Amino acid sequence: MRDKTQTNSAAAGDGLIRAGALVFFLGAVATAVTLVPLLLGTKPFPTYMFGLSMLMGVGFLMAGAGLLRSIAEGRRRAREGARS
Repeated sequence: MRDKTQTNSAAAGDGLIRAGALVFFLGAVATAVTLVPLLLGTKPFPTYMFGLSMLMGVGFLMAGAGLLRSIAEGRRRAREGARS
């Protein structure tokens, strides 16, 4: 089975993992931007900026779901390979 698998082929959850990493990074940037005024003692950003910080958690969950999907696909392929 290994000779038929391409090393550069995309697994089932790869897109979700990449999207989750991007959303997580955007949330991390929003968190850093939100904390800067608090550390400098200036006027804080509006409340919706703190909501954007929640993108870190959303991105983490998206990447985790992609990882679980990739694992499930790998297990399914392994079961199919064992049957044949």
